[in-house]
Amino acid sequence: MAREPRPDPRVRAARPADADAIRALQSVLRRPSPELLEYGLAVGTALVSVADGRIVGYVLPVDAPTRPGTHLAELVVTPERRREGRARGLLEAVIADADGPVTLQTHPQNEPALALYDDLGFAVVGRRTDAYPDGDALVLRLE
Repeated sequence: MAREPRPDPRVRAARPADADAIRALQSVLRRPSPELLEYGLAVGTALVSVADGRIVGYVLPVDAPTRPGTHLAELVVTPERRREGRARGLLEAVIADADGPVTLQTHPQNEPALALYDDLGFAVVGRRTDAYPDGDALVLRLE
């Protein structure tokens, strides 16, 4: 029997006071979308990972407007807090709340991310040409 993930106590919904810290983290991404982040902050879909009272990661899930499911538009953990299970905690929170499949895209050379997505059951379902300044993106999906 598969183990049900327990909610990560370090993950919570983003609050208005978190906005500046989240915006600063967005600079770590290969292709940030400031407009989409502002929308996510306004409607309250962003989740954050907290360490020592600081925001050290966030995920921005967006519900698909024309079909059931959720797309992970952005996921980032500050480099000094990686390898602590924070991305997993953020992803598991989104997966637990998703109504339908979960999709995301990642750089094909982002091996740590690909290993995490594979471990969570995501499968590569496509490729987006020129999605990043340095090349394509893999599209992944979890049913």
